[in-house]
Amino acid sequence: MGSQERHTRKSLLMRSLDGIEKVGNKLPDPVMLFALLSLLVMVVSAILSSIGLSVADPTKPGETLTVMNLLSKEGLQYVFENAVKNFTNFAPLGTVLVTMLGIGVAERSGLITAALRGLVTSVPRQLITASLVFGGVMSSMASDAGYVVLTPLGAVLFAGMGRHPLAGLAAAFAGVSGGFSANLFLTSLDPMLGELTRMAVEPFNAEYAASLNVAGNYYFMAVSVFLITIVGTFVTDKIVEPRLGTYKGEEVGELQYLTKEEKKGLWGALVSLIVTCGLLSLLVLPSWGPLRGDGDIVSSPFFMHLVPILLIMFLVPGVVYGKMTKSIHNSKDVSRMFGDTMSSMGSYIVLAFFAGQFVAYFTQTNLGKILAIKGAELLQGSGITGIPLILIFILICGFINLFIGSASAKWAIMAPVFVPIMMQFGYTPEFTQLVYRIADSTTNIISPLLPYFAVIIAFAQKYDKKIGIGTLISTMIPYSIAFSIAWVIMLFLWMFAGIDIGPGTGVYMK
Repeated sequence: MGSQERHTRKSLLMRSLDGIEKVGNKLPDPVMLFALLSLLVMVVSAILSSIGLSVADPTKPGETLTVMNLLSKEGLQYVFENAVKNFTNFAPLGTVLVTMLGIGVAERSGLITAALRGLVTSVPRQLITASLVFGGVMSSMASDAGYVVLTPLGAVLFAGMGRHPLAGLAAAFAGVSGGFSANLFLTSLDPMLGELTRMAVEPFNAEYAASLNVAGNYYFMAVSVFLITIVGTFVTDKIVEPRLGTYKGEEVGELQYLTKEEKKGLWGALVSLIVTCGLLSLLVLPSWGPLRGDGDIVSSPFFMHLVPILLIMFLVPGVVYGKMTKSIHNSKDVSRMFGDTMSSMGSYIVLAFFAGQFVAYFTQTNLGKILAIKGAELLQGSGITGIPLILIFILICGFINLFIGSASAKWAIMAPVFVPIMMQFGYTPEFTQLVYRIADSTTNIISPLLPYFAVIIAFAQKYDKKIGIGTLISTMIPYSIAFSIAWVIMLFLWMFAGIDIGPGTGVYMK
């Protein structure tokens, strides 16, 4: 009977996963999704405008908000006259491209890959699991490099130590994907999400929007690195690896340790980073610093405009490493890496065009404001506030993440709706963004529609030919549950302690 029950449970799990995969596969890709959403906004604006929908404007007593019809003569003029402007004014576009220039050189010179390999191959045996998870979390500095570098490396490393390679793969995958939002440094995700948050706030409070800091979640996310590392290590050693049992396969792969040239390059890159940080600090720490500004340091031009700083901090070590390892010979190689990086961003640029139209239409029609006000009224009427409200928001974000893999694509859709709603309840936009990042990261590792999910399965099939979506998700579910519980507990403790979540951000309530 017990065996039959286990078989039934497995069948139910597989049917559920098949259902998620089937529904998700029917969704258009993010580019077409934003194109369709833009058309939907136009149609909805025409319908709601025709019935005369309006609400009282809470920011301007005595005035009402009405819906602008984008299918009217005036609306269609707006659509065509502002198509280019909506694209070029899509704030994350420039932010992401500029940041990726520096990250691209660091990645293509070999610096990022060597740093990850060096991390996990130079620590004591008893810390190898922790180093894998930690390296995975930190790999988000190089965007998606951790998926293709660290995940297979984790499997090879565990196999070479006589441990189950799939446990090593799972530990690395949990760190890379489950801890994607956390890092000890600012990554391209911070300005990307920060700009989308600013755009969601601007129609309601332009002054507040102008003061938003892209490092608004930094304190919380830096501490989260250690939380995810500890939890991921525990789940790997106590739950996942014992469940997998003893590995009896033959495929173990070959572990590549750092060469002398790579080690020399890494030391050179580290020294150059320290020198660069020292020189950059002169822009803000001294009283005469040109980027210090007139107020406190955290609200200075330096911290309010960190994108060029991130570019420099990745570019300089990347070039130094490349010169020392001969992957960069002259300025032409650096220019080629810049070009290759921008070539790889082609799909993002296309996405930005359609996402820019959607965000602009949503703002111009006042649908964002009206939906936020109506949504806040509905939630207020339900009596749901405080912790239950935050938990509901986390569940909504996590559910949507099962069907849309891109963190920026989801936030471009959700920020205009949820940031204003949460503002109505007194939660800062930075806090709402923080909650979204937690929900997004913790469900990445169980989403069959994650872009790299198929890649992870391919890596795993080197060690188990029969492994499929259900096997991988069942392996990763303990991480997802543990990360969610631990991160939510940490979030509420942080709230109750009243600790700032980022520089110049303050605590969670306005």
